[in-house]
Amino acid sequence: MNKQSIADTLHGFVLRYRHEHSTGTRWRTPLVGFAAADDPLFIELKRVVSPTHALPNDLLRTARTVVSFFIPLAESIAGSNIPGTLASREWALAYLETNALIDAAALHTKRLIESKGHAVELTMPTHNFDSRKLVSDWSHRHIAFIAGLGRFGLNNMLITGSGCCGRLGSFVTSLELASDPRPGGEACLFRHDGSCRRCALRCVGDALFPDRFQRHNCHEMCLRNEEAHRCLGKADVCGKCLVDVPCAFTDPVKQRKIKAEQRHADGLQPPKMP
Repeated sequence: MNKQSIADTLHGFVLRYRHEHSTGTRWRTPLVGFAAADDPLFIELKRVVSPTHALPNDLLRTARTVVSFFIPLAESIAGSNIPGTLASREWALAYLETNALIDAAALHTKRLIESKGHAVELTMPTHNFDSRKLVSDWSHRHIAFIAGLGRFGLNNMLITGSGCCGRLGSFVTSLELASDPRPGGEACLFRHDGSCRRCALRCVGDALFPDRFQRHNCHEMCLRNEEAHRCLGKADVCGKCLVDVPCAFTDPVKQRKIKAEQRHADGLQPPKMP
């Protein structure tokens, strides 16, 4: 197997899943990234995230590659979560159904890779964090950064080429594959030039500020939503800082540069320097 066949497998599975399971959630095309299991940045996660953060070889002794994938939500799901203080029912359902999709897609890909003679170790899509410190021992967001899928925004989410409105999964395999390059520039407009704080303004839990993140306040808001949507399952989610923002569905810094270059090509004005 190669990188393209793994990406094609995940793409095809996501495309079929909604129809086979009659989900209420719709998804856009997933993104897939690859990182070497011995990338030095994995060791850095013990400093950046938690001293107990696992290394790929902790999950699988023969690990050679870490595969990360991002499943972006349809724009209609994000739109439902814009108004109000509590998460919308559609958003809460999407959280649960996307977690189930991540589990199923990873298991399907695992079986395919194993059929070719390679080992795979899966990880949970969520609820794998310390309930007191509220930090994870396998952070899918940081794994995705190492695998080249995007850069972090002010909202602490990874901004991919398809935005930040979606969910991440990852797994470790003994199959050796080439690593993907990491983006060089920022994807968050605030971190790029300070021009946007929309996500912080949209936070309803008094948790997100330009200079700090109060994770326990964020968690309390998620628990309020879990209680409000208890009939659906454990939907401890919020997502207000992911919707109605420039980075919801795209990398806004990249898009701004593309538009500037297009204006220049059309002879309207010279492109602005980043």
